[in-house]
Order: sequence, then C-alpha cells, then structure tokens
Amino acid sequence: MNLPPQSQLTDTKYNQILKLIDDLGVKLSEIEEKFIHGGGRGGQKINKSTSTVQLKHLPTGTLVKYQKHRDRAMNRILALRELLEKLNPDSKKQKEIEKIRKQKNRRKRRKNHDSSD
Repeated sequence: MNLPPQSQLTDTKYNQILKLIDDLGVKLSEIEEKFIHGGGRGGQKINKSTSTVQLKHLPTGTLVKYQKHRDRAMNRILALRELLEKLNPDSKKQKEIEKIRKQKNRRKRRKNHDSSD
C-alpha cells in the first residue's frame, strides 16, 4: 500500500497520521488494500462505484472497511486512520472497547452465578 494523497485533510491531521505510523512502527507494505463496491443508501451510484476501502493489517489480521464518503481518496485516508486507531493500544477508542468487553464478561459471570443457585 502506498500512502494516500493528502486530499481534503488539514496538514495537522495528515501529520498526525504520519506520526502515528512512525510511533506504532507499522509498515505500509504490511497493509493490504482493496476497493470494493459500496452498499446501503445512495442508490445506483454507490452500488456501481468502488469507493469503499477495505484495509487489512496482515501481521495482526485487523480488518477495517470504510465507506462514509463518495470520494475514494478521502475514504482511503480515513480508513487508514481508523486502522491505526485499532492497532494503537493507548487510543481512547481501544480503551472504550476493552471497558465494554469487561462489562459484558462481568454480566455474563453474574448471570451464570445467579442461574446456578
């Protein structure tokens, strides 16, 4: 994968992505990129064009699909940012996911403990 061009992002946000790539030690050659047909609302245009971006980090198997914009270049950058967020263990998003996972496990244990009585 090559680094997507800085199309509609501000310089600071683009530089944050570059810094995050360096901090995490992610090699762009380890990321597999596919463009697939979109789906959902938008009618014929979204169903015919391949603006949806799918990124897969090969060493970890982390997969991200992104289709918020009609512009493929914008989707590439935002998909890369989302993938890096998932790979970053210190991100707020990752901490929130871990918190929810712990709550679910707690509820499950409580339910199993109560039903065994």
